[in-house]
Amino acid sequence: MTVPAKASATAPAGPDRPILEVRDLRVTFAIRPRGAWPWTPWRSLRAVGGVSFDLHAGEALGIVGESGSGKSTLARAIIGTVPSEGRILFEGEDLSRLPPEARRMRRRDIQMIFQDPLAALNPRMTVGDIVAEPLTTHFPKTPRAEVRRRVAEALERVGLLPTMINRYPHEFSGGQCQRIGIARALILRPKLLLCDEPVSALDVSVQAQVVNLLRELRRDLGIAMLFIAHDLSVVRHVSDRILVMYLGRLMEIAPSREMVAHPRHPYTQALIASVPIPDPRREKARPRPVLEGELPSPLAPPSGCVFRTRCPKARPDCAAEVPPAFPVGPDHRAACLYWDEPTPLFAETPAGAA
Repeated sequence: MTVPAKASATAPAGPDRPILEVRDLRVTFAIRPRGAWPWTPWRSLRAVGGVSFDLHAGEALGIVGESGSGKSTLARAIIGTVPSEGRILFEGEDLSRLPPEARRMRRRDIQMIFQDPLAALNPRMTVGDIVAEPLTTHFPKTPRAEVRRRVAEALERVGLLPTMINRYPHEFSGGQCQRIGIARALILRPKLLLCDEPVSALDVSVQAQVVNLLRELRRDLGIAMLFIAHDLSVVRHVSDRILVMYLGRLMEIAPSREMVAHPRHPYTQALIASVPIPDPRREKARPRPVLEGELPSPLAPPSGCVFRTRCPKARPDCAAEVPPAFPVGPDHRAACLYWDEPTPLFAETPAGAA
């Protein structure tokens, strides 16, 4: 007699199903001012407010936005280091509904590269122990010879010599430390890599090397990737699609070329216009758009569209409702009520002005 399988609350992962599905993801922190009285009420800080997107196997999705837009919090919610609401489906399984042991096993397939390469490495451990730590943690019965072989393979893949395994992090440059962090993330052969501003702490020349390394790894290993950065030009270079965030909300998502050529949201247009042009003469001569006003506090975000206080298209009805992500083209969505109208000029400042 055949025993019927238990009913599953998750949909099966098919060949065309995204490897990662994020639905209405929200992250809220309860905070209290330092030194406040015990009876001081807690305040809610919404770091991520209702973000939804899909990511397919082997695809790279870039996430851009100003500091405080919720990019890193979004990545930490996906990996499970901060509590969140909404649904995060990995290969069809809702991670929030998995029991602790099953979710721990799923973490083998999702690894993270951090922003500060030196702070991400234990200064008291050798490089060999640092890279091997995920393998020995998740597979403690792995023979030592196999661990050494996998460590040497991971180091060679990121451009480091296996003879460096007995050195300590302080003996390496910032770029080399980031390569060590990448090797540590790769040793479990994950399916999804979360890159939390992996090049922001590096020199420009080293940034290019690390970005090219990540592109090669994605191409050779077929890893899906979330690439978080402030620099839109870097994100464009490494990503198939780009997601723009502002104050915890999704402003626009589109394929990289479409995003750069035809941005629909005023915030995206301002970000793209702020990217420097390689030609010094053209860069000096062109007007530089400037967003007026300051980034609102996430403790008291504007009603309706959170970008309306700095938006040149803002109208009274922008304060009445949160705009949904309207479909404005093939695989292109923009959260603006007036996405189909031309954007008025931003305040312009000559590029050479102080």
